[in-house]
Amino acid sequence: MFIIVKTFTIFAKNTTVMNLIILCDASKTNLVMSFATPEVWSWIIQIGIIAIGLLLGNVLRRQVPFLRKSLLPSALLGGALLLIFKAIPGMTGLINKQSMEIITYHALGIGFVALALKNNKIESKSSTMTVIETGILTVNTYIIQGIVGLVITMVMFYFGSKIFYAAGLLLPMGYGQGPGQSLNFGIIYAEKAAQQGINFSGADFGLSIAAMGFIVGSVIGVIYMNVLRKKGKLKVNTTEYKHVNTLADYESKNEIPDSESVDKLSIQVSLSLFVYMLVYLFIKWIQGMNLGDFGTNTLKPMLWGFNFLLGTLFGVLVKWVMGLFKKVKIIEREYVNNYLLNRISGFCFDVMIVSGTAAISFAEFKGFVWPFLLVCAFGAVVTFYYVNIVSKQIYPNYRYEGFFSMFGMLTGTASNGMILLREIDPKFETPAANNLVLQNFPAIAFGFPVLLLLGFAPMGMNHALITLIILLVLFVVFTLFLFRKKYFKKKKKQ
Repeated sequence: MFIIVKTFTIFAKNTTVMNLIILCDASKTNLVMSFATPEVWSWIIQIGIIAIGLLLGNVLRRQVPFLRKSLLPSALLGGALLLIFKAIPGMTGLINKQSMEIITYHALGIGFVALALKNNKIESKSSTMTVIETGILTVNTYIIQGIVGLVITMVMFYFGSKIFYAAGLLLPMGYGQGPGQSLNFGIIYAEKAAQQGINFSGADFGLSIAAMGFIVGSVIGVIYMNVLRKKGKLKVNTTEYKHVNTLADYESKNEIPDSESVDKLSIQVSLSLFVYMLVYLFIKWIQGMNLGDFGTNTLKPMLWGFNFLLGTLFGVLVKWVMGLFKKVKIIEREYVNNYLLNRISGFCFDVMIVSGTAAISFAEFKGFVWPFLLVCAFGAVVTFYYVNIVSKQIYPNYRYEGFFSMFGMLTGTASNGMILLREIDPKFETPAANNLVLQNFPAIAFGFPVLLLLGFAPMGMNHALITLIILLVLFVVFTLFLFRKKYFKKKKKQ
């Protein structure tokens, strides 16, 4: 650039031209210098830290036999490594808590959007009623987890503990939904607690429950599996399962080429981000509406925590519109690719687990140790026994396959359920895998009122008590439905 300016200095007779060139040179220098500022690289650094944690977690899981047998997700191990790294003096500031929470939040939403956009052409071995029962089992487990957690924290708060009285409701969010939802509701609960003069680190409490849920699902699941194996009640897959994709997994009929004017992966990412942008615009639109006291104080703040649910609904809507366009020949090619959308959602959920675990801060956690341990311990016991009992009832021909898939999901994520199931049903010969996938729709329908209650409970002690009563009633109603066959059989015998 110096040579160009020097040349123009010699040949340009117009000083204005020369000054303009020098000015352009200076602006480019300033632009290059601005790229060197920490602000430009801060997000790349945080994302790079997550990537390093995930890679190290995978290496650790592959190289340490105990960890490999425990079935703990590599992403959780990666997040745990970052937690340990944060404890090293002088390294705490390298991992930005707020950035990790933001990444966790958006990874949850985008991951659900990608799943919703898939063309679910599943030849289901599951009956419609079994899928509905599985969805109700999911919701009812959330409910019993909420009851147990709420009772513990309400009692401890009443007897003078520093814990927020509604904090126990983060148990179903941490165990049942994972880091994303536990973070969302943890932040909401922290704000509600602060409004009432209570100091409560909701995000840390919720994320810690989610991390503990992965451990409970994996470790207890593997221990119970080995106990059953020794008793001869099931056969554990001893060879490492390798999934081999066929051509049909990578593309379907009439799909767009892998790379034309735009790469196929770019289309999938763009569709996912487009739907997620619709979620943002919808929430912003609702925020501008007058919904009364309940809407303003409860519904509006909660909508930001429902990014995953709204992402699912808008994903289904966009998929339906695209299908409609194909029928009227506006769209002639298939733009959705299930394989790539699976990879996008898998990537998002792995990132979510690493960043969510890394976002945990124990600085304000000392006062919550006992509530945390009690909530997690009782939640694990109740979840284990309840899912086991119900699985025996609604999955009579594949009780253990149904149990392990649901127990893994209801303490971790759906991928944990699939990992446990694969140990005893590597080829997914039972309907358990299909149940796990298809139950999402009835679970959303039956679970939405429960999510509204989660936003109602932290408004006051009386609100929490009313929530507890409603949850108890819902639990009884759903349980009677799940055990209706057993009840009517007894009645007929009499």
